[in-house]
Formats: sequence, structure tokens, C-alpha cells
Amino acid sequence: MKDVHDIIIIGGGPAGYTAAIYAARANLSPYVAEGFGAGGQLMLTTDVENFPGFTDGIQGPELMQHMRGQAERFGAVLESADVSRVDFSSRPFSVWVDEEQHLANSVIISTGASARWLDLPSETRLRGFGVSTCATCDGFFFRDKPMVVVGGGDSAMEEALFLARMASSVTIVHRREEFRASSIMVARVLENEKIKVRWNAVVEEVVGDEKVEAVRVRDTVTGELEDIPAAAMFVAIGHDPNTSLFAGQIDLDESGYVLTDGTRTSVEGVFACGDVQDTIYKQAITAAGSGCMAAMDAERWLEAGISSPEKVSATPSAAVAPSTER
Repeated sequence: MKDVHDIIIIGGGPAGYTAAIYAARANLSPYVAEGFGAGGQLMLTTDVENFPGFTDGIQGPELMQHMRGQAERFGAVLESADVSRVDFSSRPFSVWVDEEQHLANSVIISTGASARWLDLPSETRLRGFGVSTCATCDGFFFRDKPMVVVGGGDSAMEEALFLARMASSVTIVHRREEFRASSIMVARVLENEKIKVRWNAVVEEVVGDEKVEAVRVRDTVTGELEDIPAAAMFVAIGHDPNTSLFAGQIDLDESGYVLTDGTRTSVEGVFACGDVQDTIYKQAITAAGSGCMAAMDAERWLEAGISSPEKVSATPSAAVAPSTER
């Protein structure tokens, strides 16, 4: 019989590393399959200025390195390898890492979500130099300058309205002649004097050598090209949760996000945290907070199951007693 881990954490990033820190401090010896994309979206972010504790800001990869090192210091075992499949049908749960089976009494999912991009070479080259998918994270760096938002859903409307508070102007580039966003969001955007809309247009290129200088768009009706001056371009065409691994194993919503009650999933003993189950906030700090919650929930669940199995809840919505802060 293979050794059974108390907790296996699938995924790195702010959520997974924070969960590992808390689980390790609880003497649960977490095994973290952080994946080859360890660190999540912050690995593509240059300056992070809204994570508490860093007066002058910090580079995204550096922040992830600090979190990872802290988890390791407390005894977490981290492996930069991808999980190929899971089996949550019976306990102990099975998690295959590079085709090697690992067993666990509990699992924390923190695989995150991937922002959708336009897949343009110029966009890829200028990521972190004016091209972003997070207005909350990066809008401040381009205060009093023109900005472009690409998209037509609620996320794009929210990004544009947020950026309008600090930009000299915001231009929304949308490929159709009407938005798919909710009526109330569209009304707010169209009423904002700082926001303009470039209808029936798609981005052909991000102009600039070392930073964004303009966004070149093509009119989908006439084919005409136009350069929109901009210091930054924010792509807001959605995210894809990294959950294909869990299809058929736990309940997912129609967009593929893990359905949770707090951090509990539809399977007792399996928890989820971070952007993989967060459809609203998608911030490093909220991901870290939910990672803490998932580790504490898993710890309490394991204690209840070990001490008196009959007390283990049959539903993920069962209340959990509060405990003191660690």
C-alpha cells in the first residue's frame, strides 16, 4: 500500500502556496503538485503594487518565489510537475503526477484560470509593458494616459469604467455593432464621457517597440485600418478555468468553474480555492485568502474524520466551527 498524504494540493500560485503554508504549519505535510506553470498569472506580471506588505511594490515572479519558499520552509513538499488525472470516487483519493499515483485523504484544488488573449505576436511581446488582462492590477501605471479595452461583455464594461477614473480617455474595441454585456453595464459605459466605442473592429496589431504606443484595428465592415493612440491595452474577453482535469469528478458550473460552498466542493474531502472557483474578484490577495480558508477547512475536516468518522458531513454545505487564528 502506498503512503497516503494528509493533503495533496494541485496547483501553485497565491492560492496553492498559501494553502501549503497553512497546511504545513498545521503539521499536515502537504504535497504540492504545482505544475510546470507554477506561480499562475503573476508569473506574467511585472509590478505588483496592490498586494499588502510591499510598500514599493514587488515583481510578480518575485512574490511567487517568496510564497513558494515560505511553504517549503514550513515543510511542504513541492514538485514542478503536472497532474495528469485524478480519481475522487473513493478515499483515499488518487492523484497521478507525471503518471505516478499519489494517494491522499484530502485534496485542495488551486489550478487557477487562464486569461484569454488575442494571440497576436505583438500582444505577446508587449505583455507587462502596456498589455494586460487586469485593469485593477495595472491601470494605475498609465494614469492620465489614453487606454484601450478589448471586449464586449460585462468584464470589458467593468474594466472600462474602472479605467475611466484614471485614464485621459478609454476606447472600447468591439468586433460587433452591439455589446453582449448586461443593459445596466452598457448604459453606464455609454453615459461616461471619458469612454468611446470603436464598433465593428478587431485588433490587428499592438504598435510599439518597447511599450504600447497605439492599437491598430481593422474595421470588419470596410476593412480599413486605424491606429488608436494608447499607452495600454487591456484584453477583457474572458477567462478559462483550468478544470478539464476535474470534469466528471466534481461539480462545475456551465463555464467550467468549480462550484463551492466556501471552499468545499461537491465531494467531501475535496476543496478548491483561488481563481479556479472565483468568478468575481480574481485578485492575488483574494486567491491567497481563499487558500488559507481551504487549508483550514481541510484541517478541520481531517480532524473530524480521524477523531470520530460519524461526524464527517455528508454534504459540502455543512457548517464548520470557528477556530482561533494561527
